[in-house]
This record gives sequence, C-alpha cells and structure tokens, in this order.
Amino acid sequence: MQHKSAQSIGEIINQFIKEMNLGDKLNEKQALEAWRELVGRGILRYTESVFIKNRILYVKLTSSTLRNELQMNREIIINRLNDKVGIKVIDNIIFN
Repeated sequence: MQHKSAQSIGEIINQFIKEMNLGDKLNEKQALEAWRELVGRGILRYTESVFIKNRILYVKLTSSTLRNELQMNREIIINRLNDKVGIKVIDNIIFN
C-alpha cells in the first residue's frame, strides 16, 4: 500500500475547484455578494435583478435617478467589487 503525502483540506478543495473549472463561477458568486454588501439595503430596494455575463455586471434598477447616480460612480464601484473579491472579476457594469 502506497501512502501519498498528506494534503490539507484547503489544498484538496482548491485542487477540486481547479479540476472542475469552478473558479470563475465562485468568483462571480462572490462579486454578486459583494454588490449586495457594497450598495446596502437602500439601493437593493430599487434593484430588480443583478447578474454577471462575460465579466459584465448587469443591474436592473427601478429608479432612473439612482441609475444615473450609479452610472457616474461606475469605475469606483467596479474597483471596490474587484477589491472585495480579491481578483478582477468585473470589467464593466451596465445599469438598466
């Protein structure tokens, strides 16, 4: 019987994530959670949907005033989301 060198749980999980190509999806999930934390309840009340496709965060809002406000702060929001995740996940945000 051969014994492989011992691995930590973290190493095993990271290896599994890499083999199953789940890294991008997990990072996107973290970015969506970071969005909710970053904007808070006030903005979430006016948010109909949020999703990521091709490294673009799509946010559908019910308030045109809020949409314009967020549009002006787009780069700041992108940087904060990526900082929160720890890797560049979001390249752009489109507010509808």
